[in-house]
Amino acid sequence: MKDIFAGRLIWVAMAIAVGIPIVHAATSPLLAWRSPIYIAAGFAGIIGLGFLLVQPLLAAGKIGRIGPILSKRLHRWTGATLIIAVVAHVVGLWITSPPDVIDALLFRSPTSFSVWGVLAMWGLFGAALLAALRRTLHWRPLTWRRAHSTLAAAVVGSTVAHAMLIDGTMGDWSKAALCVLVVLATVVGLVNLQLWKR
Repeated sequence: MKDIFAGRLIWVAMAIAVGIPIVHAATSPLLAWRSPIYIAAGFAGIIGLGFLLVQPLLAAGKIGRIGPILSKRLHRWTGATLIIAVVAHVVGLWITSPPDVIDALLFRSPTSFSVWGVLAMWGLFGAALLAALRRTLHWRPLTWRRAHSTLAAAVVGSTVAHAMLIDGTMGDWSKAALCVLVVLATVVGLVNLQLWKR
């Protein structure tokens, strides 16, 4: 009974951690006069940040009473959904302001948060490519996990820097709290995977 309560508590805590920034963004005055595509792109980014909270915990099997097989399957599905969210975020911003996105992709943007966002995007694509080619590469399981987890950690660090540098709709405190939780979840996941232990 205690395990069931703890498992449900984790899900509730994660829902609150992600839900508060979403609600804060939905009621932000910064959305006034913004186009629906721009708003959707922004929320896709927030949802993507929320997925980064879940991903490492699923990889390490640390969410509630979910078994290891289902946990890894959910990790793959969540990873695919995270890619969709990032693509929607970038495409939406490109539709509303192509020059800004092109400058960001070419690392010509004067805003530092754009650089971190692009680095996070390419890191995510790299981690996804490793996942897709896992059987084709014929790497040792530990070698593959180390490479995949290193890219995932880089994605988390870049995404947190990207989010914290933006003066956006999420609000400073709710955004900072979510970013701290994402970093902590990543650390917990990496420690539990014991990637550097022989």
